[in-house]
Amino acid sequence: MKILVVDDDLRIVKTTCDILKIKGHEATAAYSGEEGVEQVGRERPDCVLMDIKMPGINGVAAMKRMQEIAPGLPIILVSAYATDDLLAEAKRAGAYAVLSKPLNFPMILSFLSLLRKEESILVVDDDPNFCKTLKDILNLRGFRVETEAEPGKVMGHLADDYKLAIVLDLKLGAVNGTDVLKEVRARYPTKPVVLVTGYRQEMGDSIEKGRSIGAYTCLYKPLEMDDLFRVIEEIRIKKLRNLLGSGLNGVMA
Repeated sequence: MKILVVDDDLRIVKTTCDILKIKGHEATAAYSGEEGVEQVGRERPDCVLMDIKMPGINGVAAMKRMQEIAPGLPIILVSAYATDDLLAEAKRAGAYAVLSKPLNFPMILSFLSLLRKEESILVVDDDPNFCKTLKDILNLRGFRVETEAEPGKVMGHLADDYKLAIVLDLKLGAVNGTDVLKEVRARYPTKPVVLVTGYRQEMGDSIEKGRSIGAYTCLYKPLEMDDLFRVIEEIRIKKLRNLLGSGLNGVMA
């Protein structure tokens, strides 16, 4: 991934860029807010790590200008010290998080992995055509996708590696999807599960039961793909923010 590191401290920039490069990322340096804004204008990075306190425009002001050039650009602000007012302004302006120095690099690298869409989505449906179509569409959006038709094998997928979310049909032959949802919730209480069904009226009770168990939402077939993309992106953004906010030196934005 292309990471732009912005800080007026040359040693911090070099160390941060070196660590990112060792981990396989492409890191570029900027030594002021103004230079950072110029670089975003020339070539949009995948993420920005930027100090708040710098000569000239500070990190919050630079972030606002970057957002005008590249809306949605993930920006993490960093500070050894910052006033409460500046932190509040950073949050309002849309920083993913405000982290304190020294940086927690394992947390940053985990964040970048998720930003890169390395976690897959599990689609559980007994309709092979639906599974193939959804997989192809999500693949085109950059997501890895696994599919499963048998309810009894769902937990095996979750044990193999982390899934960003599960798209779960409510009608799986003789099995009700809420039974699968219960099993997932028992072992993975925070796993986002998006229910889908083509039987809105018939499955009304199951939909309500799914919501009470903790389904993230329910979408209806034929799926409006924009709705699914919106939900998945919402889940991904929440996890990205929570991942950064979970660090001891992270302040949620």
